[in-house]
Amino acid sequence: QLQLVESGGGLVQPGGSLRLSCAASGDTLELYTIAWFRQAPGKEREGVSCISSSGSSTDYVDSVKGRFTIATNNAKNTVYLQMNSLKPEDTGVYYCAALHIGYGSTWLPPLSGFDPDYWGQGTQVTVSS
Repeated sequence: QLQLVESGGGLVQPGGSLRLSCAASGDTLELYTIAWFRQAPGKEREGVSCISSSGSSTDYVDSVKGRFTIATNNAKNTVYLQMNSLKPEDTGVYYCAALHIGYGSTWLPPLSGFDPDYWGQGTQVTVSS
């Protein structure tokens, strides 16, 4: 059973940066496609970014392209989301999620149709002056 624990959220001013971490236990992330989702108050959860189990393929929702970067550290069994140039509309609870796919896959499902097997508990990101 895979467990996912997010950390790194907080309060940041517009234009600032945060790095979110998604630490996994119970299995290796090398078997999973990992995605970050977010949910703003009163809005539906949306996929923000994902990375293939090989680490070679990534995808981003248009609103964060050029500002967010997803990366995996297999030695630490952790996926990161580096968020730069943050905007108030980036505010929300950020969740990581995992879809079991096997070793070395370069395939990515569309973010809008990402249906994971596991979810983390979420971490709050607030962008405000």
